[in-house]
Amino acid sequence: MSQKSNLNKSPIASGEFIKVEGKQLKLNDQPYIFMGTNMWYAANLAAEGHQGRLIKELDQLNELGIKNIRILGASEGSGSFRINKSFQPEVGVYDDDLLKALDYVLAELRKRGMYAVIYLNNFWEWSGGMAQYVAWSKGESFPKPILDEKDRPAFMEYSSRFYSIPSAMQAFRDYTSMLVKRTNSITGVPYRDDPTIMSWQLANEPRPGRLEDTQSNKVSYLGWIRDTANLIKELDPNHLVSTGSEGLVGSGLSDEIFLSAHELVEIDYLTFHLWAYNWGWFDPKDEEGTFPVAINKAMDYLEQHYALANTLNKPLTLEEFGFLRDLKAYNPESSTNWRDKYFSEILMLVYDNALKSGPMSGSNFWAWGGMGSPSKLDYLWKPGVEYIGDPPHEPQGFYSVFSSDSSTLAVLGKYAKMCM
Repeated sequence: MSQKSNLNKSPIASGEFIKVEGKQLKLNDQPYIFMGTNMWYAANLAAEGHQGRLIKELDQLNELGIKNIRILGASEGSGSFRINKSFQPEVGVYDDDLLKALDYVLAELRKRGMYAVIYLNNFWEWSGGMAQYVAWSKGESFPKPILDEKDRPAFMEYSSRFYSIPSAMQAFRDYTSMLVKRTNSITGVPYRDDPTIMSWQLANEPRPGRLEDTQSNKVSYLGWIRDTANLIKELDPNHLVSTGSEGLVGSGLSDEIFLSAHELVEIDYLTFHLWAYNWGWFDPKDEEGTFPVAINKAMDYLEQHYALANTLNKPLTLEEFGFLRDLKAYNPESSTNWRDKYFSEILMLVYDNALKSGPMSGSNFWAWGGMGSPSKLDYLWKPGVEYIGDPPHEPQGFYSVFSSDSSTLAVLGKYAKMCM
């Protein structure tokens, strides 16, 4: 692994953008392999009076070698089980304070030689996203959030209507154009000229819809990917563009749809996510018995996506993966033995492929909880509860990695140093 010891030494101040060459990401003509995290709430943290916490957490991540941060750059509307402050509280109305907070986040990342992946929409309800665009366009109330698995099919059907509603698409394009063309109010650097941004991402986990709707929605879904990627590239030819896809699970288990979404020349690299518990591979009531199952299925899922990336000769990133605390506890003081083992297994596979010049280029674990703490009474988010890695619709502490999780941070730091 020493052969890659100089991969990410070049500072952002050099003005070099991360680029794609074949199935590798490149920085200053050297392979760029990263260890990253998800900190979706970074701009909200800065906008809502917690700049000090943000600074301390970026310093901690940077010291660990975690230099790639996937963050939310768009949110819509307001309501229960959603974040407190939105970039677009009403259709066509943009929150200047939150946009300036995003400027602040990018400025602080730039100081530390860190990079951002910014996603511009969301298939799920916790930030408004596609469902809010549909509700605005149709003059309807926002649909019932997913509070139980039985709610999921109806919500997915509703959210996927977005791709075929012209007014919803136009409102999204208007916001996207505004943000991509923005100039940072702190640094004075136009976003399009800022190499701190690694990639514009079309959405968090965009799907064609429910499994049974996948083929019927394929044309409108793929058309949205093509048109949005084209729009961004026209406005900003400097940055990479990615989909935010979960991979095969988010593509109706269809190789053809996943490949079609990523073969476009405007889509620079492939993305996929990995959720052992959510997908039924791991049972916290039988941790020892089901952990090997989770690892074996994860290995198969990784290998499938390696093969798909090789087919397209493009890089691949695992930008969401997470694991429960022991016994599905939410308390930050609870143990993380199984999570630490899982992270070790997954990261070993990811970085073995990356360091052997495979398509794998990096990972972003889900999610950074930092110095925040969940409500100790019911572990549900509500306005006034600190932001952590778990979105408002999920139990707080569910997947968060906190600053105090020393054993997990040791695992993450070990693999981060392989990229430095």
